[in-house]
Amino acid sequence: MKFTISRTAFTKALNIVSRAISTKTTIPILTGLKLQAAQSGLILTGSDADISIETTLKSDDPDNLLAVQSEGAIVLPARFFTDIVKKLPEETLTIEVGENFQTMITSGQSSFTINGLDANNYPHLPEIETTNSIPLAGDLLKQIISQTVIAVSNQESRPILTGVHFILSENNFLAVATDSHRLSQRKVTLEKPIDGTFDFVIPGKSLTELSRMIDDNKEDIVLSVTENQALFTIGETLFYSRLLEGNYPDTSRLIPNSHDTRIAFDAPELLASIERASLLSHESRNNVVKITVKPETKTVTIYGNSPDVGNVEEDLEPKTVEGNELEISFNPDYMKDALRSFSQATINLDFTSSLRPFTLTPTEDSESFVQLITPIRTF
Repeated sequence: MKFTISRTAFTKALNIVSRAISTKTTIPILTGLKLQAAQSGLILTGSDADISIETTLKSDDPDNLLAVQSEGAIVLPARFFTDIVKKLPEETLTIEVGENFQTMITSGQSSFTINGLDANNYPHLPEIETTNSIPLAGDLLKQIISQTVIAVSNQESRPILTGVHFILSENNFLAVATDSHRLSQRKVTLEKPIDGTFDFVIPGKSLTELSRMIDDNKEDIVLSVTENQALFTIGETLFYSRLLEGNYPDTSRLIPNSHDTRIAFDAPELLASIERASLLSHESRNNVVKITVKPETKTVTIYGNSPDVGNVEEDLEPKTVEGNELEISFNPDYMKDALRSFSQATINLDFTSSLRPFTLTPTEDSESFVQLITPIRTF
């Protein structure tokens, strides 16, 4: 195998596939990066068995400056190889594989020789039929991920909760995540109806990596799903993720459909005051912030305290207050995550009682997005 390529284009592709490569893998060859050169282009693959990323640098793209002298494949140690390529002196580099998988990397006056591995031993990527493909707007998918992935569980005791549950049918798209203390649900109406119904759970870690790969340009991403794999196609890059096995709990019954007390705020304003209150609550073992609502006087007060440091109290000016008096305590970190996911929106906080979960929804189109938080008993 021998080819010459643009260092800039090559580095960009290496950065993409490196997202899937982990040093903590039980399969040694997966710490490497697979290169496959053909006349049509160069394919780079990285995987950690949960996530696999494949990207192609095409020969006919002038930016790649790709010329393949002889075809072939090799697996190279990902971290060393990427570091070497980034530091090479010239704009182009040549890679040539000799005997015993010895690989020579040359650029200008600089040349490195590193030991490669037989690409035939590299695991095959899953075969996914792309007949059932669903186009999704990249910017929308990125937003949905950021709004739901905050609520996935980090506890491996219930593996299914470490993922986001997706249900797609006709033109309905639902994404929901919960760690049993909080829940985030996003509904979207798809522009084009899809055939069939899809119901699957993708690990939160996979979605976080996927989100980092989605540019802000508006190109569509194509999703294909099989029994145990999801494939996202982003331009010349394929992102594979395993799906979580098992039945996701029915979360629809957790969301209350009525409220006794409602307050409305601009999300950034409430976020700022919760951040101030949590400065002290973080110093105490229980990390609790309390909110009291008095509709008669239209006052909302936030309290945070730490027995060792002191306490904070702040009166807020909500946009509206209605319903019954209330005093409720909660984890401020959950509240901050929830508020950040609304960015600049005006939101309603709906409460039924001091011991029942409460919801945050946008004042406009409240059906589309719900964050739910379970309060903390403080007595």
